[in-house]
Amino acid sequence: MTVTNPLEWIRGTAIRLGGAAGDYDALLEAAGDRPLVLLGEATHGTREFYRMRAEITLRLIQEKAFDAIAVEADWPDAYRLNRYVRGEGGTNAEQAFGDFERFPTWMWRNEEVLRFIRQLREINQNRPAEGRVGFYGLDMYSLYRSSEAVIAYLEDVDQEQAALAREQYATLDHVRDPQRYGYEAVFGMRPDARAEVQERLDELLRRAPSYLELDG
Repeated sequence: MTVTNPLEWIRGTAIRLGGAAGDYDALLEAAGDRPLVLLGEATHGTREFYRMRAEITLRLIQEKAFDAIAVEADWPDAYRLNRYVRGEGGTNAEQAFGDFERFPTWMWRNEEVLRFIRQLREINQNRPAEGRVGFYGLDMYSLYRSSEAVIAYLEDVDQEQAALAREQYATLDHVRDPQRYGYEAVFGMRPDARAEVQERLDELLRRAPSYLELDG
């Protein structure tokens, strides 16, 4: 399609968002029966954007049967919220945000996200456990907290694997700054731990079914 007058094209195709219940109908229609929908990030920290993103996500859950939310947040931090919204831990929403201490805290520890998390928990309370919506972090900036979380989990389900993980992750130690670790590994100033970390991940995924039988 050739656009000769971009301004006129925008005027003819743009949808005005005026706070009406049907503002996002076109988006839901465009989603169709797709199993995955990506919501782009236009800005960090804008209240209206957080609120709109939450409204769209709630409609995808309620009208399109979506059951997982993946966000730009560190995996260990977000998993505490996941446990809360699924009714698996935590007494209140404020406490569930307790692990968000970095990158930066205001990205997730704000009133709009707090309201959204409470709404997710309310939705899940009326669903069976296998149909509850999850909330997951995709980022691994938390290099050391993530490795510590893996070891802590293995300590409960497989002591031998926990010992192996501790030994293999030792290459990551001594420098508690992920950026510095990456720089030194790339330039050969310290051992590269990629192979060991990948091996732990592969083995963890392979053993996951038996671990789930142990701890649910």
